[in-house]
Amino acid sequence: MTFAKFDDNSISITIDLNGTTASASQPAHIHNNTAAEGGGIAIDITSVDGTTGESVTVITQTNDGVAITYEQLIDFDGYVNIHNSADDLGTLLAQGDIGQNKLTGEFTEYEFLSDDPNVSGTFSFWERVNGETLAIVDIEGDGDRDSHIHGNSAAEGGGILIDLNHVVAGKSKTNVSVKNDDTPITYDELLEFDGYLNIHGDAGALIAQTDIGQNALTGNSVVYPLDRIAGVTGTVTFAERNNGETLVRIQLIGTQAGNNHPCHIHNNDAATGGNIAVDLNNVNGNTGRSVSNVTQLNNGTPIDYAGMINYNGYINVHTSSTNLGTLVAQGDIGSNG
Repeated sequence: MTFAKFDDNSISITIDLNGTTASASQPAHIHNNTAAEGGGIAIDITSVDGTTGESVTVITQTNDGVAITYEQLIDFDGYVNIHNSADDLGTLLAQGDIGQNKLTGEFTEYEFLSDDPNVSGTFSFWERVNGETLAIVDIEGDGDRDSHIHGNSAAEGGGILIDLNHVVAGKSKTNVSVKNDDTPITYDELLEFDGYLNIHGDAGALIAQTDIGQNALTGNSVVYPLDRIAGVTGTVTFAERNNGETLVRIQLIGTQAGNNHPCHIHNNDAATGGNIAVDLNNVNGNTGRSVSNVTQLNNGTPIDYAGMINYNGYINVHTSSTNLGTLVAQGDIGSNG
């Protein structure tokens, strides 16, 4: 779609589509707001000729008679819809944001994590010319699902700060310009946001989630083995976040459903033994998993990812809170790994 300015200050709007059907006529309109938000028709455009895929319209005003200049149109808060036919306006052939809603091409993408191996997908932020954000969910599966951006990392948990549009047939698009409390938030601020995304299914069941912004993982990680004790084996992974904090993920094989296993990082190596330095979230016996966000030691001393992968320590995973003397798994980490 192309906007051009004439000497008399009128504006030509040209549409050029590929794949249209010969002899068909596809109505086209400029609407208010972003396509993710939806809005009423602001400007009627000449229908697209299905044979050529082209449409040319010359305008000087909106449908309600308000004069509009070329400069105002290229900054217009709107989007374009091209429909299948006059009798089938509900079926879209093409759609695109225009003016200030146009995408700059800058985007950031995050991969979803899920306990279900059949569930995968991505969540992405796309920058608009006006600094707002198009948030896109693209995930496997059907059904109508809720999605929200929460505060903190997923390991810590936090309240809902931004509601996103429902995920239908695995897809969702939302224009994000403010948080739920109406505080403005820009694309650049979302890239530094202390948050995570949850996708919920029936009865609020968690389907998938991903850390975003400053909590997203850099790709740097170190894996340490956890020794087999009483038929249990596994690993602990230290992964670096954008903000320098550490995601500590324990994955055990052989735990029993219904159990809840306390785990801690201790000082020194396992052979020497030492006091607890960092409390981690308990390992869920159903999944064998524990996920924790580590920013400091129990005594309040800050520690970043570089400090964690060089720490003089080991991990103990205990049978239960009432039987800390019996270990389920153990392994040296950091400088002892």
